[in-house]
Amino acid sequence: MTHVLDILKERGFLAQMTFPEELYEQLKEPTTFYVGFDPTADSLHIGHYIPIMAMAHMQKAGHKPIALMGGGTAMIGDPSGKTDMRKMMTVETIDQNVECIKKQMSRFLDFSEGQAIIVNNGDWLRNLNFIEFMRDIGSMFSVNTMLRADCYKARMESENGLSFLEFTYMLMQSYDFLELFNRYGCRLEMGGNDQWSNMLGGADLVRRKEQEKAFACTFQLLLTHDGRKMGKTEKGALWLDPAKTTPYDFYQYWRNVDDKDVEKCLGLLTFLPMDEVRRLGALKDAQINEAKAILAYEVTKLVHGEEEAIKAQEAAKALFGGGANSANIPTFELTQDMLNEDSRLTTLLNLCGLCASRGEARKMVQQGAVMVADEKCTDIDARIEASQFGEEGLLLRKGKKSYCRLVLK
Repeated sequence: MTHVLDILKERGFLAQMTFPEELYEQLKEPTTFYVGFDPTADSLHIGHYIPIMAMAHMQKAGHKPIALMGGGTAMIGDPSGKTDMRKMMTVETIDQNVECIKKQMSRFLDFSEGQAIIVNNGDWLRNLNFIEFMRDIGSMFSVNTMLRADCYKARMESENGLSFLEFTYMLMQSYDFLELFNRYGCRLEMGGNDQWSNMLGGADLVRRKEQEKAFACTFQLLLTHDGRKMGKTEKGALWLDPAKTTPYDFYQYWRNVDDKDVEKCLGLLTFLPMDEVRRLGALKDAQINEAKAILAYEVTKLVHGEEEAIKAQEAAKALFGGGANSANIPTFELTQDMLNEDSRLTTLLNLCGLCASRGEARKMVQQGAVMVADEKCTDIDARIEASQFGEEGLLLRKGKKSYCRLVLK
């Protein structure tokens, strides 16, 4: 059987790791590992999907994942890559977010019979005794070393500087590893490459306190070929929750990735065999659209299920010339009262979600980027009449790729 690190390397996951030769030997036997998730929202987004996929590969190879919810660390806030202090969240908000994320995790990992577990670090962090913690854990960390860490650099150079609260984040995250080692025999922390400094602290803490082997391994961040972060849309983050990002919009995001990013995304975001990934990634010109359609379908199927993936696929075919079932096109239902109250096109563009605001809607109309049925509209005062709705509704389009069908009830 191919070693799991070789699988992760071939698919493009691996960035950095501690003691590579020792870790390679460690993973020849079943090993408990963990990945942390900060519950700063009530849904995971596509940035979390890379470590989730890596966890799934690890589990398939016989290793035991721990999904660690940051119910304690979220009360501090990770300063990594941030120029300003995170907004403080209440315990109630954090706990609600944790419950939402737990439900999402079960789609990707097998939690039956303890094959994977979900743990909340609030269970041990929220009731720590400050003096005991500082004497036992704080004494193990060098401030000089911490100040050189990448995760603090942006905050150190920012106008407001780095608060002591955030400075303790590395200690808290490192303490998580020690707790998970003692509670569950966890020997490996995995996560995004932006967490490297924090993860080094945890592995080192376990080795020094327990004189036991402990490792850290980071994954590549999901970036475009020219170094930009993927997963940003006109509506914001690309969420895994269908209520925040519809399966159709999710599908369309991957259907429209740059040609140069297709092979990378297929390797990281799907379970397709690498021979097929390389074949699809090598397609050129018009044929690359085949690879993009497969990418979009496979990722949407994993995140939202096969039924939603098929619906999104059919909707895209209906909109872009394939003549498939138009019932799957993204739809917004209007009542006659809503139309009577405000029938302006700019209002409806905002209501159905094609534009984030009426201001954006006016701008799009003025630029000639809006189509009503098959006609371009440049009049910001244009109104929609009930007579314009056909049996299947009225199709609005913004730009080349964003559609919504209005249905009058």
